[in-house]
Amino acid sequence: MSNLDVKGRIFDIQKFSIHDGPGIRTIVFLKGCILRCQWCCNPESQRFDIENMIVAGKNKIIGQDVTVREVLEKIKQDRAYYKRSGGGIALSGGECMCQPEFAKALLHECNEIGISTAIETTAAVDSDIVKYIIPEVDTILMDIKHTNSEKHKKFTGRDNKIILENAKIIAESDSDLIIRVPVIPTFNHTKEEIRDIARFAKTLKGVTRLHLLPYHRMGQDKYTGLDRNYILDGVETLSSDYMDMLLEVVLNEGLRGQIGG
Repeated sequence: MSNLDVKGRIFDIQKFSIHDGPGIRTIVFLKGCILRCQWCCNPESQRFDIENMIVAGKNKIIGQDVTVREVLEKIKQDRAYYKRSGGGIALSGGECMCQPEFAKALLHECNEIGISTAIETTAAVDSDIVKYIIPEVDTILMDIKHTNSEKHKKFTGRDNKIILENAKIIAESDSDLIIRVPVIPTFNHTKEEIRDIARFAKTLKGVTRLHLLPYHRMGQDKYTGLDRNYILDGVETLSSDYMDMLLEVVLNEGLRGQIGG
């Protein structure tokens, strides 16, 4: 079967993003994720199943099956913007590595026509899948949420052993690896926890950048629309001054840090 005929399940395509890799990018959001992060802003991405969600009082079907050919046609519409900005495609989710055949085929076809590739990932999958996909990826934006395995499991549903192992594998590849940390109150928002993550990032070959992503509640209404509980209801966001203090921790570890992105 041709790469162009490989099917996958997505729930959105977002154009003109500037926060998901270099330049202007088209983000393809894939359905399905292994983790169940309590703060997830895309809860509709977690289950692979096609779902119904109430949005603005109306029922919306979340998820559609598409071919690489169909998605590629939409991506190609904005090639001029990619060329001018150094952008391209980014796969997100959910966890794009949960659909390895579709992700690999789509990334490969983009590479074949000179479109830069990026993925957002936790890499919480078998290492064989990571090794299968990363040769097609120029930029990898990888979440490292915590260094403590038990706390990671409490807040995401799984421990972090395979994630940390896969980070080392990715760092040895030719992809440009950027570590990102969603900073979540009650989970990983202390100076000590951010310092531990920064120090782990420094052990990864070639990694020089760490992005801190402030906690927000913009996806909370989606839980209501899916008839699901938002576990972190009532947890307050962190102030700009507090985030600046955490950024200073990262910078003091010798990494190039930023808030957002």
